[in-house]
Amino acid sequence: MRRSRSKWLALLCLVPFAVVFTVFQIAPLGWVMLHSLNGADGWGLGNFREIADSPFYLQAIEHSLQIAFWSSLIGILVAVLGSYSLRRVDSKLRDFVMAFSTMTSNFAGVPLAFAFIILLGFNGTLTLLLKQSGLIDDFNLYSKTGLIVLYTYFQIPLGVLLLYPAFDALREDWRESAALLGAGSWQFWRYIGLPVLTPALLGTFVILLANALGAYATVYALTTGNFNVLPIRIAAMVAGDIFLEPNMASALAMVLVGLMLVITAAHQWLLRRSYHVAR
Repeated sequence: MRRSRSKWLALLCLVPFAVVFTVFQIAPLGWVMLHSLNGADGWGLGNFREIADSPFYLQAIEHSLQIAFWSSLIGILVAVLGSYSLRRVDSKLRDFVMAFSTMTSNFAGVPLAFAFIILLGFNGTLTLLLKQSGLIDDFNLYSKTGLIVLYTYFQIPLGVLLLYPAFDALREDWRESAALLGAGSWQFWRYIGLPVLTPALLGTFVILLANALGAYATVYALTTGNFNVLPIRIAAMVAGDIFLEPNMASALAMVLVGLMLVITAAHQWLLRRSYHVAR
């Protein structure tokens, strides 16, 4: 009786979360999914066929994936090196870097875009210095390469915050034991370090991809909506800047959801495979 009462009490405590999750997550997603099937010719897959046949929409998908992938890849590589280094430095410096990472991971939107325009715009401080020193001939902050640099800025601190706790799983006595058995640094990371860190690395990479795919305020503030990525296209159709097309915006939103589902499924498959390899 006591166990049954505890079970029902636990379920009762989940009711507020279930209500909030349904109202603010499930219901909006269901609304978007339903309206994505309502096209100009009635109900069906007309909106999705139009997306598949439109070079403009396909370009938005391509740009979003490229920017998200490269910024996430660069961000996680730097975050891995940074998180590992933080484990071996003085605690005061570590605390400062973690606090700075917490601050910069939330520094986005209009302030971030304005800061990068001042530094790396056509007449930005760093841009002029690098041109005068001969390190670069030309750099366009408002291009795809510039957006990758901009996205990487807030991907790195987020990656550090997510990966830093994962290095707690690597115990120092494992390294010492591997060294006593004749294993070098490469062998330690190949057979012990990377298998232990793989779940955290894959999970962090997926979070960074989702963070980049859904970013809107920063790219809009930088390019005033003139760069073709999925969040910009969705917002333009909902706001009615040119044409008010909420159903097409819903279809593009479902494409974004589908991309995240594919990425998450690939993450789960790689995660299961890494567990088998580790065993």
